[in-house]
Amino acid sequence: MKKIMFKLILVSLLFVGISASAQNKKWTLKECVDYAVKNNISIQQSGLDLETTTIGKKDAIGSFLPNINANASHSWNIGLNQNITTGLLQNQTTQFTSAGLNSNITIYNGLQNQNKLRKANLSIIAAQYQVSKMKDDISLNVANAFLQILFNKENLKVQKEQLIYDEKQQKRSEELVESGVVARGDLLDVKATVAADKQKVIAAENNLFLSNLSLAQLLQIEDFQTFDIADVDYQASSSATMLEKPESIVEKAKQDRVELKIAKANLEVAQKDVLIAKGAFQPSVTGFYSFSSRLSYSDRILGVDGNGAPIYSGPLPFFDQFSNNKGHNFGVQLNIPILNGFSAKNNVDRFKIALDRSKISEKQAVLDLERNVYTAITNAKGAMNAYEAAVAALDARSEAFNYAKEKYAVGMMNSFDFAQSQTLFTTAQSEVLRTKYDYIFKVKIVEFYFGIPITEKL
Repeated sequence: MKKIMFKLILVSLLFVGISASAQNKKWTLKECVDYAVKNNISIQQSGLDLETTTIGKKDAIGSFLPNINANASHSWNIGLNQNITTGLLQNQTTQFTSAGLNSNITIYNGLQNQNKLRKANLSIIAAQYQVSKMKDDISLNVANAFLQILFNKENLKVQKEQLIYDEKQQKRSEELVESGVVARGDLLDVKATVAADKQKVIAAENNLFLSNLSLAQLLQIEDFQTFDIADVDYQASSSATMLEKPESIVEKAKQDRVELKIAKANLEVAQKDVLIAKGAFQPSVTGFYSFSSRLSYSDRILGVDGNGAPIYSGPLPFFDQFSNNKGHNFGVQLNIPILNGFSAKNNVDRFKIALDRSKISEKQAVLDLERNVYTAITNAKGAMNAYEAAVAALDARSEAFNYAKEKYAVGMMNSFDFAQSQTLFTTAQSEVLRTKYDYIFKVKIVEFYFGIPITEKL
């Protein structure tokens, strides 16, 4: 009994340990990106679109194959009917079975089948590019959400440290008030500062929770309450990509980015649509073949007796009738379109308009990519300047706050002015954190256009 209890306790502890380990998992950026690529709904939908284009290719291949159909019927005829064996009218009940097989195959139809297959292959390529683009977009969103959590974590630390410092100041002020060194009004100012700090901590905690929730939802993780990321101190270091000429980054993006590949593939698909529509103007040649046979269950008349009465015999055996009544029909059919209510011409015109739109879309994709790259470079440079300015401002605020602490300690500054200096210092710290992660993300966008994966060097 003791051994059983010991095993149960051991299993329970092991289960608790595994659960705790799962709950304490710290997600890295690469793990987040990989997980999102596998589980994100938008990517899954793009994957389904790719599967649909694959089915479209099977349809295109199937158009080269012959159509084969079988048919059969069985009927009862009651009353005055013609005997299909003798040709005489008789008042009788007969049964009749027929069966057949027919097939046709397209020999030529203006190369429509060939162009449909080429279009299907291009559609698969375009869908693959679309899946890649969706993965890239999700990776950027995950990286942005990941860095937002890091910022909120560090900002929460700043606010908590400020709260701890102000609570110490409050305790010290209470002691000074009791000893009569500091006026009670100064203590009230310090208490107001502590209350404001607590509000800032609560706001920072809420922002951290919401950013965790945002990333967890992006990853399709239901247990967002225990979701957390690895605490990594990313530095706002310089990037070699930012030393490249903007023209070089643009050219590299034109070579690698899938946006232009998607536009080009869609243009080629539109060109195939025009060729398919033009094929309707050409004659089509179809080969056909059919086989049929029939069976009758009525009696046969072999002749007449001496009194002129018909002499009946049972129906022929099944396989004898099937062999005797079989027939073949085959040939080639030529169809020449002459007038079809302008439907063929209208289809060609319609697809030509779609082709023109695809050409415009390709040009627009090039312009959009150029604009996005230059915008990303400009934003990254602006973020770098903002970060450097924030660091310089923090250095100045830090010195000013240290000076204020010295003046406040000797009674040369009141609590209100000291609290203002302290607030400015805390704001400067938060601004450095904000601009730091903003700069890191915007540099990653530029590197992304340059072909560097989002998780590399981060």
